[in-house]
Amino acid sequence: MEYLVTMTTQVPDGTTDDVVQEVRAREAARSRILAAQGHLLRLWRPPLQPGEWRTLGLFAAASDVELDRILASMPLHIWRADQVHPLSTHPNDPPQSHGANAMEFLTRFEVTFPDGVSEREVADIKAREADRTRELAERGYLVRLWRLPPKAGSWLALGLWQARDGEELQAILKSLPMDKWMTTETTPLTEHPNDPAKAEV
Repeated sequence: MEYLVTMTTQVPDGTTDDVVQEVRAREAARSRILAAQGHLLRLWRPPLQPGEWRTLGLFAAASDVELDRILASMPLHIWRADQVHPLSTHPNDPPQSHGANAMEFLTRFEVTFPDGVSEREVADIKAREADRTRELAERGYLVRLWRLPPKAGSWLALGLWQARDGEELQAILKSLPMDKWMTTETTPLTEHPNDPAKAEV
C-alpha cells in the first residue's frame, strides 16, 4: 500500500543547533535506507509559514502497522506529529515516468455528482476523464493518481502533477471533463534535500 504522510516537526525550546543538526543528519541517513528498502518513495516541502517545519512524504508499506514502525524509526519522529492518508489504486493512474524539469504540484479532488444526473452521463464523463488523464500523462503533466477514502456522496482523489507554473497547471485542471463537478485543492511542492528521486537523477 501507498500512504501520503504529512510530517510536522516542532523542535523543543532550548534544543541546541548542534543537536538539531545531528538529528537531521541521522534523519537523512535513515531516509536513504528507507528509500533503498522501497519504503520511502518521495519527499516534498509544501509552502511554509515562518518558523514552520513541515514535510510531505510518499511511503510504501505492507500494512498500517508496518508504516507505523517505519515512521517511528525515523530520528525526527521524536519531535514530529504525523498525519497519515492511506492511498489506493486509481483506475486512471498512469505508468510511472519522470518528466522534464518542472514544478510539482499535489492536488486533492472531490467529485460530487449533482442530483438527477443519469448513470449514462456519469459513465460518459468517467470515460472522457480517463481518456484525458491518459493524454496528460503521455505529455508528462500527470505523474501519479490515487484514490483517497471516500466521503458520503463524494469521490476523493489525489494527483501528482508537473507543470511550468501554477497558471499552466490551472489550465490543465480546467481541461478535465469532471472539472464542472469537482472541487480542487492545489499544493505547490518544492524540493526536499532527502527526496529519493534526487538520487535517481
